[in-house]
Amino acid sequence: MARRTPKLPLLATLLAFLLLLLPSAAVAKAIDATNTQHMDLPDGLVGPESVAFNNHGAGPYVSISDGRVLKYNGEGIEWTTFAYSPSYSKNDCSTPSTSELPQVARESSCGRPLGLRFHNNSGDLYIADAYMGLMRVGPKGGEATVLVTEAGGVPLRFTNGVDVDQVTSDVYFTDSSTTYTRAEHERVTKERDSTGRIMKYNQQTNETNEVTVLRSGVTYPNGIAISANRSHLIVALTGPCKLMRHWIRGPNAGTAELFTDLPGYPDNVRPDGKGGYWVALHREKYENPNGKEDSHLVAIRIGAKGERLQVMRGPKDVRPTEVVEREDGKIYLGSVELPYVSIVKSS
Repeated sequence: MARRTPKLPLLATLLAFLLLLLPSAAVAKAIDATNTQHMDLPDGLVGPESVAFNNHGAGPYVSISDGRVLKYNGEGIEWTTFAYSPSYSKNDCSTPSTSELPQVARESSCGRPLGLRFHNNSGDLYIADAYMGLMRVGPKGGEATVLVTEAGGVPLRFTNGVDVDQVTSDVYFTDSSTTYTRAEHERVTKERDSTGRIMKYNQQTNETNEVTVLRSGVTYPNGIAISANRSHLIVALTGPCKLMRHWIRGPNAGTAELFTDLPGYPDNVRPDGKGGYWVALHREKYENPNGKEDSHLVAIRIGAKGERLQVMRGPKDVRPTEVVEREDGKIYLGSVELPYVSIVKSS
């Protein structure tokens, strides 16, 4: 007598396969960043790379290409100078450059602030300046204090992202390369440079401005964010198009692992206020620049377990470097290239 093969396991397998083909219910509707509100910078200024708000909601504060951090004050005198490096005044950097080339050449002497992050209790703003290193300025602004210019005897050459543990006051930041400067950032990707570092600075006990190197030999570490439970750091690896998780507490402290692969080249990564992260994508991994459709991925929201939750699409000439979502549902986009900050509605 022929023996019948049970159909249930086969049906279960087919059902599981079909479920994989369906969109995940957890993935939210894509955000359209085509039509956005612009917060224009003063004439001639570009590159609001990072966007930050203080603990009282003031801002945004943005880091721009001429070496300053600007603060938005609302209507009237909208933007004012908030902070600058000691070299900015010393080298007469307030004098406008007459062309693009001199401005780029002056970055190494005037500074190029990138990542910004406030320490809520003190009101201090921490600034990752590509050329000056890690800096700090008080709540009233002014000339920033340079805190760190080297680590482990090796100079910081490309200080980039920064975040603050609001409980311990530890400051975490990245040095994207010990070989190349920001002006040579394309070579970091092209040559797969793996000399980047992740570091920690403790502003409460660190009287000698020493810094701890948590991990070296990292491939293009860029943006950095501490997790909601403060157990690990999420670091954007620009060239590899990945997010890395580096454990700072618990049994895995000191180890690192892949957090998730990304469909583009990430810049800054910021908490989304829900346990996950917004990651700015400066460019899609397999983008066709000559394609007819004037749209590409500009950001992606990643969950606490590395899952993809939401994407944001926008025009191809918009290549954001930071995405900051506020409690009122507004999302602010920074850019290293554009003369404005974009504001998008989350729904």
